[in-house]
Amino acid sequence: MTPSPPPHRRQRLSFRLALFILTSTTIVFAVAFGYNYRCSKDLVLKNVRESAANLTESLVHRIETEVRGVEQVPQYVALRLEKEQPSGPLLASMIRDLVTENPDIFGSTAAFEPYSMDPGERYFAPYYFRDETGRVTRSELGGDAYDYFHRDWYGIPRYLERAVWSEPYFDEGGGNVLMSTYSVPFYQWTARGRRFRGVVTADISLEALVGSISAVSLYDTGYAFLVSRNGLFVAHPDHDRIMRESVFSMAEAMDMPELRRIGRDMIRGGEGFADFVSTHTGKPSLLCYAPVPATGWSVGVVIPEEEIYADVVFLSRTVSMIGGIGFAILLLVVAVISRSITKPLRSLVDATGQIAKGNLEASMPRVRVNDEVGQLSTSVDTMRVALKRYIADLTETTKAKERIESELKIARNIQMSFLPKHFPPFPDRHEMDLFATLEPAREVGGDLYDFFLLDEDHLFFLVGDVSGKGVPAALFMAVTKTLMKGIAEQSLEPSEVLAKVNNELCQGNESSMFVTLFCGQLNLRDGSLRYSNAGHNPPLLLERGRAPRWLPLPPGLVLGVVEDMDFETRQRTLRPGDKLLVYTDGVTEAMSPDRELYSDERLLEEARVRASAGPQDLVAGILETVRGFSDSEPQTDDITLMALLYRGKS
Repeated sequence: MTPSPPPHRRQRLSFRLALFILTSTTIVFAVAFGYNYRCSKDLVLKNVRESAANLTESLVHRIETEVRGVEQVPQYVALRLEKEQPSGPLLASMIRDLVTENPDIFGSTAAFEPYSMDPGERYFAPYYFRDETGRVTRSELGGDAYDYFHRDWYGIPRYLERAVWSEPYFDEGGGNVLMSTYSVPFYQWTARGRRFRGVVTADISLEALVGSISAVSLYDTGYAFLVSRNGLFVAHPDHDRIMRESVFSMAEAMDMPELRRIGRDMIRGGEGFADFVSTHTGKPSLLCYAPVPATGWSVGVVIPEEEIYADVVFLSRTVSMIGGIGFAILLLVVAVISRSITKPLRSLVDATGQIAKGNLEASMPRVRVNDEVGQLSTSVDTMRVALKRYIADLTETTKAKERIESELKIARNIQMSFLPKHFPPFPDRHEMDLFATLEPAREVGGDLYDFFLLDEDHLFFLVGDVSGKGVPAALFMAVTKTLMKGIAEQSLEPSEVLAKVNNELCQGNESSMFVTLFCGQLNLRDGSLRYSNAGHNPPLLLERGRAPRWLPLPPGLVLGVVEDMDFETRQRTLRPGDKLLVYTDGVTEAMSPDRELYSDERLLEEARVRASAGPQDLVAGILETVRGFSDSEPQTDDITLMALLYRGKS
């Protein structure tokens, strides 16, 4: 019998299963709750913004309608005064009728320039307004106590030469109420042009407007306010601030740069929404503001954020409470179910533990019911048998793989031993210097290079690239190198060497492998270079004092494809200090992590930068740039570089 696990193990497994299920459910609920909460807030905010915008637009429309209706009356009177010159009594009667018939107008006057209406009177400005009882009363403006020539409602339209609304002000000595005046200048036309004669005004009382805007209430503590063109509060729920403070004075006093920015936008005629801390309630709030185009004033509606989201927060708390109770019940149910599910699994714990320790002969518990647990027990037993077989097969495979890897390492060492690797190769010869390197892409590769002295005055060298990779390419490379050296030592032309090697490689080449190859014969006495090519990349010629360039190559097909091919030998002379850089396509076709090729252009540029370096430094520098270019990208082709420097006779 398999011993039962300790009780704390059973409880822990049940608890973990319940915890995992509950955690997953909690995450799903939290995501859904968070998404719903966010969407609800956005929806509520959208509706509140629409309501605030509609309320702001309604207040703006109300003010705009009132002032636009008032503007037409003084414009008409000013136009009439420019066309005719009524007497004083007639003008006074006209103004009285204007105020009487227009209930939106609190008062009106036609104020003239000094001695313009009556040569004997400096001031002439009959003012009709509504007194406390609503009766239209006349008052004469002008005098030492009320010099209207220096009042804004008179001076500003005079100098601007257009009709303007004044800033709200308390008209002490006139209507004695908080008002704003619309002033229209009128002129007298003479032979010298027009001459300013005075202004016609229409006053509106702001008492009712202030009261109606101050009475606006949104939610519990939301409110509306009105500011003038200079940011002065005209209407505000805090009456102590009306005509005494401005948006900017409050921003400075409370160190609120955001309020200063909002105030600048409002007086410039901007509109929109802004989040800020209300100076009236001290709570984070949403502000909706819009301009009154006729007067340049701006209306603002403020709604506290906590009141906007109060219903959403209450609903979220209720849902959270219900969810918490549901999670507690779910935890209890899952714990009970998980214990009943995990109980049949306990019998498998010891058996699988024995298998994990390597005892593949351990007996499995008897299957009583063919449910998921029974199928699991059968599967574990099948796995045990298969694991025994797999371990046996793996042991044999590992031995074979280790044997192959060992043989490949030996093959690599043998292959690399074929290549010259002692540099400088001819330390007693000062006429030239040479350095070469080969980095195979796999354990063994298909690139090759070689160099040897044919006699005291002639150096033969070659660089080649066999098609394919791995062991076949390495064998073909070894055959090619052996043939090249054996035939080249017969003192033949480079083209004749390639022709004979080609015919030998074509014999019995059933795998259709081929090799590209460049070879040359350098006369160490006079620097003459005789060379031939079999489909290889053109070498780089680095002449002293000149930019690197490609060595012109004769045409020639790759070796090992077609017998009896003709190859051409070309000749050029190297001057002392000239270098030749021969390479395989593993250099120019190296790939970067961005799938970009190293390219011939990059090789040409890197050779130009290192043109003055010796053969070893030149090869090492270019090889380093290839590695840096490839970075983490694995090498896909063999890389071979050979640099030959001709120094000439001393």
